[in-house]
Amino acid sequence: MSSEAITTIVKMIESLPKETQDQVVDHLREYIDELQDEMKWEQSFKRTQSELIAAAKNAKRDIAEGKRTAMDYNQL
Repeated sequence: MSSEAITTIVKMIESLPKETQDQVVDHLREYIDELQDEMKWEQSFKRTQSELIAAAKNAKRDIAEGKRTAMDYNQL
């Protein structure tokens, strides 16, 4: 993020009453935490995407060859 964008956000927050500033900061922390979690998931998925595709292809092949049966959810 550019320093201009950060400056704008700081000015916006500073224009609010102290109690509201605290609320905004709490919301921003939560939002940023969620964004960071999403970025971690995306990176993890990108690293394992080829493995997931290979596993799905193997599963489809096994099903087509009759090596696998459908899951019976009642047995869980």
